[in-house]
Amino acid sequence: MKPFPKSLQSCFLFFALPFTAFLASIFGKDEGHLSPWKYLYTVLVYLACIPGIFAITFNAYTFLFERQPIMQMNMLTQLLPVLCMLITLWMIKRNVSLNDVPGFDKIGSLVFILTVLMIMMWILEKTHIFVFTYMPFYQFVLFFIGFLVLIRWLWARMMAS
Repeated sequence: MKPFPKSLQSCFLFFALPFTAFLASIFGKDEGHLSPWKYLYTVLVYLACIPGIFAITFNAYTFLFERQPIMQMNMLTQLLPVLCMLITLWMIKRNVSLNDVPGFDKIGSLVFILTVLMIMMWILEKTHIFVFTYMPFYQFVLFFIGFLVLIRWLWARMMAS
């Protein structure tokens, strides 16, 4: 018996996640906030959101920086993870509030940090500002990490008010 092609094997996750969320919404109707179901929803959220967020980031990079035409988009790596993420989150949200899912706030922080990084890279590319040549690379990395920590701290203060 021949094994499935690699493309079908990698698509399995993107079809299994929404299907699992659908089954969980049927079997765990109105019990999504209880202990066994909320941890299943946590696993589903992370398995759907991490590839989806990175696919969105990859799309933004290829369209903004590489200037890839939209008709040359690879459906398997650029569209399917995003659709899987949206459908899975919609299915989960039908049964339980996403605030009750442990760790969902961490996904929002990841999206915020990636958005800020993409905006910073886009601004640097458009204004043609380059790293100073006399600055050692490790100092630039420390400066960059400090800048990210500052943005995260400001975001936390803004959300607390």
